[in-house]
Amino acid sequence: MFENFRTEEIDTGEGRISIRRAGSGPGLLLLHGFPEMHLMWRDVAPKLADRLSVVCADLRGYGKSSCPPSSPDHAPYAKRAMAADLAALMTKLGFSRFMVAGHDRGGRVAYRLALDHPDRVEKLAVLDIIATADAWDRADARLALGYWPWSLLAQPEPLPEAIMAAAADAIVDNALESWGSSPAAFPAEVRQAYADALRDPAHAHAICEEYRAAATLDREHDHADRAAGRRITCPVLALWSGHGALAEWYAQEGGPLALWQEWAGNVSGGAMPGGHFFPEEFPGETAAALHDFLMSRGAISG
Repeated sequence: MFENFRTEEIDTGEGRISIRRAGSGPGLLLLHGFPEMHLMWRDVAPKLADRLSVVCADLRGYGKSSCPPSSPDHAPYAKRAMAADLAALMTKLGFSRFMVAGHDRGGRVAYRLALDHPDRVEKLAVLDIIATADAWDRADARLALGYWPWSLLAQPEPLPEAIMAAAADAIVDNALESWGSSPAAFPAEVRQAYADALRDPAHAHAICEEYRAAATLDREHDHADRAAGRRITCPVLALWSGHGALAEWYAQEGGPLALWQEWAGNVSGGAMPGGHFFPEEFPGETAAALHDFLMSRGAISG
């Protein structure tokens, strides 16, 4: 995996972010979701590195990145803090401007980057998400039962941490096999790497703090942006699972594309084959969709 990619740890000032990177040209930051780490991009990133400087990062508190201390309001694990981490990371790597694509939790950090650092983000791709406040404002039994981490991991400590650390393998298997994706898309060594990261107590706590922040501060930040009329100014690509829940759940609102059009003026996208983890199921199709969007009308290097 990741042939010709080099592994580094970058000090962002508040912690260390573990990355793999390769390629040359405009900068592209790839961000993973739960219960994954940067390994989710193993078959996508190499297909993009021939024309782009690709950086695959483990989010703060995930994978092999460090776990800064949290606080009672969970602010160190709000998407605002995680986005600031990555803005600092890209500065250290020499990119004054860059593009970003994020799946699942990484998509939430990615659109927060675009809102909080509009001068830095040239293009944004969000994969299988709608905005956090939009999801919570429309939450019902389908979300609570279908995507249980939203409610379970946001509960007060220490119960979610104890469950995560004690049942890491079961959590990974449940997510990878129950959210519409083919189990064959996840090699044993990848599943093991995902579970090992969840099993570590410090990372289990950090991930729960991220979910707690999503249920509180992230919602508040989204609502404040909407009230102030703040919008994403760069072009946005929204991709979602053709076999997943987003198109069905939000059909009354016009689907994911319509919801993202409330946040940005230049939005394109559509459904992808596979389930929630379609970048791992269909890496060729995912890379092609990202490539067409990121390279259209040229791209500005850092």
